[in-house]
Amino acid sequence: MEVSQENRVEKEHEGSISEMYSTPKTPIKAQNFSKEDAGVSGTNLSSQVVNGDVALTPTNSSFTPQPLNPHNSMTALTPMPSASTQAKSSIKLQNCVATVSLGCELKLLDIYCRTRYSEYNPARFQGVVMKILDPRATALVFRSGKIVCTGTRNEHDSYVAARKIARIIQKLGFPAKFLNFKIQNFIATADLRFPIKLEALQQAHGQFSSYEPELFPGLVYRMVRPRVVLLIFVNGKMVITGGKSRTEISEAVDVIYPILRSYRIS
Repeated sequence: MEVSQENRVEKEHEGSISEMYSTPKTPIKAQNFSKEDAGVSGTNLSSQVVNGDVALTPTNSSFTPQPLNPHNSMTALTPMPSASTQAKSSIKLQNCVATVSLGCELKLLDIYCRTRYSEYNPARFQGVVMKILDPRATALVFRSGKIVCTGTRNEHDSYVAARKIARIIQKLGFPAKFLNFKIQNFIATADLRFPIKLEALQQAHGQFSSYEPELFPGLVYRMVRPRVVLLIFVNGKMVITGGKSRTEISEAVDVIYPILRSYRIS
């Protein structure tokens, strides 16, 4: 009798549990949205899963659904060049000075008499001034056989001009060689595109600069590293001399730009 009563209690308990889990859930009705709420008028709407999210999209075939992930539609922005980069882009080489040795002594009067486009006045200058047209360059020829070539705009033209001068002298009967060609100096210009307070700059950087507007309108700034000399004018234009390479010219602009920026005339 006790066993049957316990079985009956267990069956009733199991039945209540089975009803709890077997009872079907009442379906939740989706909330109705109007076409005005969806932001689309006059078009049938349907649900679509995009990247795990549900979006309402029109069923019109001409409509293209847009992704909900904002990163998919982002475009890369091109960074604007910095002001110092723009200043370096304005650098223009104006003159390239190179030296070369011919390895022999020269008779300057003989060279002057037998060449065209040359000048020789030993009372004023102890060397023959020779000019060539292609590339346009001027050579200073000395008795020791050393030549200084100026007037070219780049390293290649300077090398070609020095080779031509050496070849001309060689054809005159001198045992000339082409030894130790080297770029000695670059002269370049740059434009910062803003006016500068030269008086204030000279007062703050007096150990590196000199400014005498009665004698010369530009401020002379002697930079230590790189070792170049800058002629700075009030309109923001500069002349850079003494650079041994293009890299030194560019480094000089990088160093001087933030200094001059702080003395800009607003």
